[in-house]
Amino acid sequence: MREHEDTAHTSYQGESLRRDDAGGPLDGLVLALTTFTVLPVRRGARVDRGAARWAMTFAPVAGLVVGAAGALVVLAGDRAGLGGAVTAGLAVAVWALVTRGLHLDGLADLADGLGSHRPADGALEIMKRSDIGPFGVVTLVFTLLVQVAAVAHAYGAGGLPRAGFAMLTAAVTGRLAVTWACRRGVPSARPEGLGALVAGTVGRPSVALATVLVTGAATALGVRYGLAVLAGVAVAVAVERHAVRRLGGITGDVLGALLELAVTAALIVATAVPG
Repeated sequence: MREHEDTAHTSYQGESLRRDDAGGPLDGLVLALTTFTVLPVRRGARVDRGAARWAMTFAPVAGLVVGAAGALVVLAGDRAGLGGAVTAGLAVAVWALVTRGLHLDGLADLADGLGSHRPADGALEIMKRSDIGPFGVVTLVFTLLVQVAAVAHAYGAGGLPRAGFAMLTAAVTGRLAVTWACRRGVPSARPEGLGALVAGTVGRPSVALATVLVTGAATALGVRYGLAVLAGVAVAVAVERHAVRRLGGITGDVLGALLELAVTAALIVATAVPG
């Protein structure tokens, strides 16, 4: 029975969060943009399980915004003659800015939690802390270095088009990984928080449709980009299953980590596949 009569509200990024599922597509689009970008959007949108379902389905759309931001930096660096390494570093830095660094923070938290080898409760407690431990630091440094190196290599191998397409593909793939993680049957590790709001909201047909659309659009840019989408999702799903086994479900930190891992894997494949 849906809890329409339950008036208990909490706050999610300044919006009214309800426990029912009456939120529609527009509410979901607003939630997707506020979750995955720093874009200013309409306030007062409904935030509930219904809106969450649409938001996680629309997550790849938000990836277009993030990917375009990175591609524009590559364009600017190319016009300014900054070179591949500097341009790539600036592009990845802009990614962090337009996402508030939240997904990188989630990656670090998940690394610390899983790296602790503690039972689920202990690992989740570590992930809630505001500090970053050694596992988190190493994971962040390694991930960012790989992302920058991949974009720089793509730029060196194919110039502006290849680097721009790689960034666009990777950004969308990262958000598609979140859509996968929120599919039906994947539980939340906690009874509250972002994970509880979005876990299990997206039906498998919607996940399949989103995957086909994203992969098809990427393949239209080049086979390497379609393969990059599949590789990014595969890595994210593998890590998600491990996280669910260890933690009992997903959390907001897990989603952020999966996003960054899918982005990184997609960049590697888009860079490494010849053609």
